[in-house]
Amino acid sequence: MTPENASFLEARKLEKRWAGPLPALANLALTLAIFAVTWWIFQDPRGVLRLYTPYVGYNYTRWILIVLIWVAYIFDFWPFKRGWVETAHPVIKGVVLTLMSTAILLLLIKGFFEGLLGNFAMAYFNPGQLTKLPGVTRFFAEEYSATACLMFAAIASWLSPAWVVAMEQAPWQDLKQPARGLSIWVMTFFLSTLIYFMTMHSHMGILYYPWQYFTAITPPYWEHFANTVSGNFHIAWIMCCTVVVWLVETIWERYPFSAIKNPWLRRLSLFFAIILISLALNFFFYFAQELSWGDAIRGHRRDAAPDWRWLHVGETAIFFLVPALFLYMYCGNWPKKFSTPVNILVRTGITAVAGLALYAAYYRYAHLFLGTQKGFSHPQQFPMIPTIWLINIWLINYWFMDNWPGWKMRMKTAEEMAAEHAAHEAEHTWSPGMVPGMAVGAALGVALFFLVIWAIPVVSGAVNLIPK
Repeated sequence: MTPENASFLEARKLEKRWAGPLPALANLALTLAIFAVTWWIFQDPRGVLRLYTPYVGYNYTRWILIVLIWVAYIFDFWPFKRGWVETAHPVIKGVVLTLMSTAILLLLIKGFFEGLLGNFAMAYFNPGQLTKLPGVTRFFAEEYSATACLMFAAIASWLSPAWVVAMEQAPWQDLKQPARGLSIWVMTFFLSTLIYFMTMHSHMGILYYPWQYFTAITPPYWEHFANTVSGNFHIAWIMCCTVVVWLVETIWERYPFSAIKNPWLRRLSLFFAIILISLALNFFFYFAQELSWGDAIRGHRRDAAPDWRWLHVGETAIFFLVPALFLYMYCGNWPKKFSTPVNILVRTGITAVAGLALYAAYYRYAHLFLGTQKGFSHPQQFPMIPTIWLINIWLINYWFMDNWPGWKMRMKTAEEMAAEHAAHEAEHTWSPGMVPGMAVGAALGVALFFLVIWAIPVVSGAVNLIPK
């Protein structure tokens, strides 16, 4: 692969402006400052626009994430010319691409979902249509409409990057832009629509009494398995898919599936492995809550309610994505000096510890700064909004601004790309000598699982993150 036929993100090389941790600290300071200002303007309940209702704010947060993925990963910055993307100042590029992404976001939410679908297909996408129904206030109309829209976004935030990460853009990888981007966009949008109707449409059908038996499967088919009729059951595993696809792309380097030489076997194996890993993570996080807080009680309104427990699975997963992305974007995916499996193991350990620390810090202190309410299950407590808001800012800084100001960007030479490809092929290979290490790793993994299962109730009983 040469710089000419590689994507911009693959063909660029980011180099530190200063030695040591200064670049990472500079970018962290900049992005946290942007987070504080934009949070106050757009989201904070005490601020200017106060979009954090919470679902209206979550809807915008989710869809800006999707649009960023489309711009950088699906369309490779089309319609902008490659020369401009390579030479424009990072700040100018960041402002222009962010404004374009915001325009697309507004066109989607206000034009496609509220305007088109909300007026000509399903009333629940449009707050104005919902307020015509008896008993539906303006506040709940906006919340229900935002819920429907963001549920679609939740699915798209998994499938859009998965088609690049796992499916390697096949079978359209050899097309030029915009044909390649449009093909992937249409496919993932179609799959998102299909999964939305199979998972979320029935959830919307039970929000208005009487339940909409004629237009949705009510009660939903997952009721007895999930112990709830809420679509939060699907939000849980879909959020885990969103997290796992980025763990695979960043700290896990698509390994060990990258060692599979048959292209379609590699692609399909990784695509479905992401789902299986996510399901395992999903059920583990739900089980962890039962170990911490006891059995779920159907009909309970707060932290014992099954629907909230499933929602909290997704909330828990996102805490681990934040440190993984920071490690990848600002720490050079450290470490890199060991073998690939050892590097991945160390990064995963760092991510797990940092994710737990972020979880604890958020529930202990976040309400003091974000304008949210204290507590795990308060209806106004929605940690996915600030965490994804911060991730969006990091993605803009990393994808659009080339990690300015801590890094400077230049394009790789053909020789550099060839050397990287050769090194990748040498590292990501399979040999029979790995079998003993895999056996030891599997045994240690089982032992670690039972150790964690033992430790969760002990730690939960000893630590109180939310003192009265």
